[in-house]
Amino acid sequence: MAPDMASVVSWPFSFSILSLSISLLLFLLLAIKTKSCKKKNLPPGDMGLPWIGETVQFYQAQVKNRLYHEFVLPRMAKHGPIFKTRLMGEPTVVVIGAEANRFFLSNEFKFVISSWPTASVELMGKDSIMGKGPELHRWLRGAFASCLNCAALEALAPKVCGLVTAHLDTSWRGRESVHLFHSAKILAFSIVCECLLGIKAEKGLVETFERVLGGVFAVAVEVPGSEFWKAKRARKEIGKVLRGVVRERKEEMERGLREEEELMLLSRLVLGLVRGEVSEEEVVDNVVLLIFAAHDTTALAISMIFRMLGHHPHCYDRLLQEHVEINKGKRDGESLTWEDVQKMKYTWQVARESMRLFPPIFGSFRKAIVDIDYKGFKIPKGWKVLWTMHGTHYDPQYFPQPEIFDPSRFEKPMPPYVFIPFGGGQRSCAGYQLAKLNMLIFIHYIVTRFEWSLLDPHEPIVVDPLPFPSKGMPIKIYPKLL
Repeated sequence: MAPDMASVVSWPFSFSILSLSISLLLFLLLAIKTKSCKKKNLPPGDMGLPWIGETVQFYQAQVKNRLYHEFVLPRMAKHGPIFKTRLMGEPTVVVIGAEANRFFLSNEFKFVISSWPTASVELMGKDSIMGKGPELHRWLRGAFASCLNCAALEALAPKVCGLVTAHLDTSWRGRESVHLFHSAKILAFSIVCECLLGIKAEKGLVETFERVLGGVFAVAVEVPGSEFWKAKRARKEIGKVLRGVVRERKEEMERGLREEEELMLLSRLVLGLVRGEVSEEEVVDNVVLLIFAAHDTTALAISMIFRMLGHHPHCYDRLLQEHVEINKGKRDGESLTWEDVQKMKYTWQVARESMRLFPPIFGSFRKAIVDIDYKGFKIPKGWKVLWTMHGTHYDPQYFPQPEIFDPSRFEKPMPPYVFIPFGGGQRSCAGYQLAKLNMLIFIHYIVTRFEWSLLDPHEPIVVDPLPFPSKGMPIKIYPKLL
């Protein structure tokens, strides 16, 4: 049957009218929303150029590891501790101070949700807690809590000692220098894999995971040869390995859990899989996220501790004496215990002061899921909120002469939400105690077994996008005469 000519002619015309109507409607809605936003009492600030906003200035300061001093402080001086800007196309409110940290970190899922770049979510996994609601988050924190309680830490201390000493024997002995940052990264990877997951940290697995990390903050476009493209391929390899481990563990568990695995986090996660509480992809994706969270951050903390000790010999002398005293009660070759670790009070003061000056991350983004009233201002639903560790870590109200390294600051307890290198609220680092154990035990064996010195005391700390020593923190070493 021949088509009706009137229909053929009228269809393009009708479509044009419909398209014009939709365009007008969208324009009117945008105008109404813009007018509504203007009526709201938004925080002061400069939104910068259309879409781009102040993204260029933000990244220029970030690359130099001067984001707080060159981007935040000038705007804070002009607008106060809450100001608006536009970053990466998103209207964003930057908030500074302990009260802001408390408000936004303790109201996760009520007023805000965590907001990550697309590449991060894709590489960590869409079934990780990055993109999931409070139910999975609570379940995972419960699993962590059961694996890192006091009894678990007592059992983990000798195992961490074994991994640390083995690492030093294979990677430090017989060498004149090492790159501390890279060494600490490999060790942190091994400790998470073997202590929490029961997986042997093979060299190939470490290198594959490094490729994944290379694309976590890249542009999420799969152009062959790009960082994101390489990271996606590596992520598929990691996923295949972990799915195999999870399925093997599931089969073993269905036949009866071995007693020595009861404290393993992976066994707890697989138990949830057997019971139908989580899916296989949720287990795999959150294991990847766990390794990512523990990897560079712990290595940076260890590197900055030794940087500060190298700059402050009197602090190093006091720290070393603390470890000499601990060793006096040990037999040759005897591992440290959890009780020994708890005696490292001054060492932990040094560690905290180092993390205050060099936080593992600048801060993190949240997304408003409702209109928020804060400090007399409106933060519209859908806007991003950026909180920052530096805002309190460098606040003279809490830390007089904040640029000075002074471990004695931590002889007294800190007010809540002031010192937050491990985050706070529902998103605080669940692996905090394992990271602490890793740091303190590694420090103990380095200072009691090696003489060391910084090869580049003023090595720049750069950001891409996490901070790291630009040369890998090379140190000169030679064994102590025991």
